[in-house]
Amino acid sequence: MLWGSHQGGLELRTEGGETRLRASFPYGRETVLSDGAQPRKEVIASRAFADRIERGEEIHFLSGHDYNKPLASTRAGTLTLRDTDQALEIEAVIKGNTSWARDFLSAHESGLVKGLSPGFRVKPGAEAVEARAGAILRTVRAADLFEISAVTVPAYPDAQIEARAWETHQDRLPYRGPHPLNRWRL
Repeated sequence: MLWGSHQGGLELRTEGGETRLRASFPYGRETVLSDGAQPRKEVIASRAFADRIERGEEIHFLSGHDYNKPLASTRAGTLTLRDTDQALEIEAVIKGNTSWARDFLSAHESGLVKGLSPGFRVKPGAEAVEARAGAILRTVRAADLFEISAVTVPAYPDAQIEARAWETHQDRLPYRGPHPLNRWRL
C-alpha cells in the first residue's frame, strides 16, 4: 500500500508488516517564518546537518517533537539519514506496535500529517543574518540535528519541513532557558 501526503512531502509504503517512510529536505530553499513589519526568513545551507550524521550520533524520528513518542532512531537501526549537497534524505522503518505509531500512521493516511520538521541547534558562529528587501534573512550554515518530527503544518512548503520560530544571537535577552517550542533553536 502506498500513502502519500497531499502535498507530496512524505511517502509511506507498507510491505511485509512494516511501514517505510521516505522524505527529503532540500537545502537552499528560503521560507518565511514570521510575517509582520519586518518578516523573518530562513534558509538552511547545503549540508548544514552533516556533522552529527557523519559522526554517527543518535538522531530520532519523532511524532510532533515529542521524545515520548519515538517512531525510529539511528541507534536502533530504523532511521537512515543521507546528507548530500542538494538535500537531507530520510528513510525510516516504522512499526505500528505502539499507540503513537498507530496514531501517526492513521493521521498520515487521513491526510492530517503533512510534513517533517527538523529539531536542531545552530552552532555558534554558523549563521549569517542580513537585512534583505525589508526582511531579515537568517542563513544556517551548520547545526546539530537532534531529531526529525512528523508534523501537521510544515513551515518549509517546498520540502514539507517545519522550522520553529527563531531568534538571532543579537536578539537574545538574558538566558532564562529555552521555550519548549524553541528547544533546539538556540
